[in-house]
Amino acid sequence: MSGLFGSLFGGGNGVVNLDSDSFEKQMKEDKEAVLIDTRTLGEFNDGHIPDAKLIDIYSPSFQEEIDKLDRNKSYYVYCRSGNRSYHAGLAMKKMGFEKVYNLESGIIGWYGEVVQ
Repeated sequence: MSGLFGSLFGGGNGVVNLDSDSFEKQMKEDKEAVLIDTRTLGEFNDGHIPDAKLIDIYSPSFQEEIDKLDRNKSYYVYCRSGNRSYHAGLAMKKMGFEKVYNLESGIIGWYGEVVQ
């Protein structure tokens, strides 16, 4: 994808938007997968995808926490609706992360398991 269409749908910046089924399937098949919840601690405690690592995009230490991660792994990011995690993914791409996947609908569109 290129041009305006590509940038609107994730082709221009390298952050790949995936629907719930594709996100879950790809993450389970990816041996290098790391799942990151970019919401607040309160939201995380209300329910999150199993094995998710909380790195709050609103935290002053967000960039510092992301910078500690292994850039050779694949990162699957999500938030409530897909917006914050998409922006987190953009930041990760700018920091040199190659494989960043966003749950396009966020946890509100997630069909998989949720830990309460």
